[in-house]
Amino acid sequence: MTSPSCPCGLAEPYGNCCGRRHTGAAAAPTAEALMRSRYSAFVKQDAGYLLRTWHPRTRPERLDLDPGMRWTGLEILGTSGGSAFHTTGTVTFRASYRGGSLHERSRFERVDGAWVYVDGDFPGQ
Repeated sequence: MTSPSCPCGLAEPYGNCCGRRHTGAAAAPTAEALMRSRYSAFVKQDAGYLLRTWHPRTRPERLDLDPGMRWTGLEILGTSGGSAFHTTGTVTFRASYRGGSLHERSRFERVDGAWVYVDGDFPGQ
């Protein structure tokens, strides 16, 4: 029996892809990998992972996720920096949900060697 592919859009099964990041078994090696794992965390309603991977200076005290939200796909539109050789990076993406989509340019930084989400803006809005 084949496992379904990861919600982040990669062909790997969730457990071998973003699931490893959600459990803490593996860290995201790039800003894009972190962004994909954060999208998957929204799909899976994993607020704990989202808060753990949010920069301490911009992290909210709590995160209330809408249980009725149905995310339907992720499209990476562009990246800048964010590799093993960088300390900052951006990922521009479109995340689709039932009834619409979210277009964001997210900023990431390394904190103690780990990629974290800083903030984002919404191009064209």
